[in-house]
Parts: sequence; C-alpha cells; structure tokens
Amino acid sequence: MFVGNLPFDATEETVRALFSEYGTVRSIHLASDVFTGKCKGFGFVEMEGHEARAAIAGLDGKALGERPLKVRFEDPRGSGKKGRRR
Repeated sequence: MFVGNLPFDATEETVRALFSEYGTVRSIHLASDVFTGKCKGFGFVEMEGHEARAAIAGLDGKALGERPLKVRFEDPRGSGKKGRRR
C-alpha cells in the first residue's frame, strides 16, 4: 500500500504501530531524505490482502499528527504494462 502525507517525524515504529491494529505488517519502507534521514512524507506498507483492505478503510483520511493520511492500494512495480503500444 502507498501511504502518503505522513508527518516528517514519522518512523517505521510509529507506522508499524498504526497499521498493526489491522493485521500483520510484513514490511515497511519509508522514503527518507539522504542528508537528514527524516521521512519525506510517504512510504509503502506490505500486508495481506484482506488486512490491507481493512487498513485502507480504517486509516485513509485519519489524522496522524496534524496531517490526514492518504492510504491507497499500490500494485507492485513492474506488474502493469507501461509505455506505448507498438
């Protein structure tokens, strides 16, 4: 799942605690600034399908800090067709 609008002080631990209310979190990857190491405001969380759907329903729009989260289903990279038809 794509998770956007995270606060810049978000950590993997805070995101895991939030999503683990809906099931087992397989993995978390937060995009971080190369120089400061702080969260860039988005990341990806991997969960089982039915648990992921529950997390999306429960967390999309929910405030974390002062910011409403954007939680969306995200297909794994490379699974879709991209580019022009030939």
